[in-house]
Amino acid sequence: MVFSSIPFLFLYFPIVLAIYYIAPLRWRNAWLFAANLVFYGWGEPVYILLMLFSITINYVSGLLIEKYRANDRLARRFLIGNTALNLLLLMFFKYFDLFAETLSLIPGIEIAPLGLTLPIGISFYTFQTMSYPIDLYRGDSAVQRNYISFGTYVTLFPQLIAGPIVRYKDVDDQLSYREHSTAKFASGVTRFLVGVGKKVLIANQIGQLWDTYAVMGAGELTMMGSWLGIIAFSLQIYFDFSGYSDMAIGLGRMLGFEFLENFNYPYISRSVTEFWRRWHMSLGTWFRDYVYIPLGGNRRGMPRQIFNILVVWALTGFWHGANWTFLLWGLYYALFLIIEKLFLLKWLDRAPRAVSHIYALLIAVCGWVLFQLDTLPQVFTYYAAMFGMGGAGLSCSADLYRLLNYGPILLIAVLSCTPLGSRLYARLPERARGIVACALVLLGMILSTAYLVDATYNPFLYFRF
Repeated sequence: MVFSSIPFLFLYFPIVLAIYYIAPLRWRNAWLFAANLVFYGWGEPVYILLMLFSITINYVSGLLIEKYRANDRLARRFLIGNTALNLLLLMFFKYFDLFAETLSLIPGIEIAPLGLTLPIGISFYTFQTMSYPIDLYRGDSAVQRNYISFGTYVTLFPQLIAGPIVRYKDVDDQLSYREHSTAKFASGVTRFLVGVGKKVLIANQIGQLWDTYAVMGAGELTMMGSWLGIIAFSLQIYFDFSGYSDMAIGLGRMLGFEFLENFNYPYISRSVTEFWRRWHMSLGTWFRDYVYIPLGGNRRGMPRQIFNILVVWALTGFWHGANWTFLLWGLYYALFLIIEKLFLLKWLDRAPRAVSHIYALLIAVCGWVLFQLDTLPQVFTYYAAMFGMGGAGLSCSADLYRLLNYGPILLIAVLSCTPLGSRLYARLPERARGIVACALVLLGMILSTAYLVDATYNPFLYFRF
């Protein structure tokens, strides 16, 4: 079940919301826990058992770490064991087939893939649950003794299957007390509808343009078409993922929760370093706090910093999917981050803003080819077309037709990637702001609903992670 679907919008969430506000305060977490499990099990009910197992091992590990806090050696063993078990579960369900197929290429080794359906959101909720015992061991959060409250945190449906990655310490207090108000609820509704609009009215429309070019072979791709296609995907994935994050934040507010922001106009960045401080911020800070800094961060000289960056970005790439192209995508970014750390960042700070913006955009857009295409031959074919190699022509009439056809939505998407709209809104008289905001939200809701009733194309790109 996705947020931008008719069953969620007009059946599941209204029921959840109504019972939540009718229920006594002491029963609200229990109701959310049950409703969250229904949401998660909508497509694959069997994986509810895996979810409950993950909740239980992390809950018990937290109790053991707290109980033996005075014995640091024993508490550390519980932490290491819990972390290993979480990672083993993730590796088994997400990466077993990749390793089996890779090892089977070696003569004399044959391992049959299991062909398991990937549990939805396993990468997200594994990182969430792992953060709890780590923060508890570090003294950054208090132990949670209520199983229902901890289960509610892990399964909280707004951010369960595509983030943002919410750490336990960020919502600890909210599990026992949440502020509810008309203003907060209205803010949540507005934020949710903005996310639906991003997803349905922009990402879905532009995604169909990318799908056209993604399946083309070497003889069909032109230089203009390949750039048009990957720019379309760059916009699609931003509005798809940031739209989901907006919906998650909005739903959370309607239920009294406050989640941290996950995007901050990444395409206005002037460097790759800045881009990754603005894109999927909850993942970036997770790897920073739980991998990069424990490895030594910036404290042990440049060679060690380079090693740490390589490790973090290899893991970041692999986190996104069980394919070697994701590993290469992570190392691709590691390369530019290392170059910027060595010397380029200082030059970019002094360079004209237009130059640094173009540089960061080119790196991001070209990187999405590695991210989205499944095989290296496909990647090389697409790159060849982008740079006029491999016999690719400059353009064709179909490219021009698609550019004209998708031009208006592409222009809207490009402008929406910048803070321009927010700045113009801030200049309006205070009385006019409410009217404009209400009108835009209502218009977006009507158009989104009309589209959803009739549409069959409604993917969520980050569900596969």
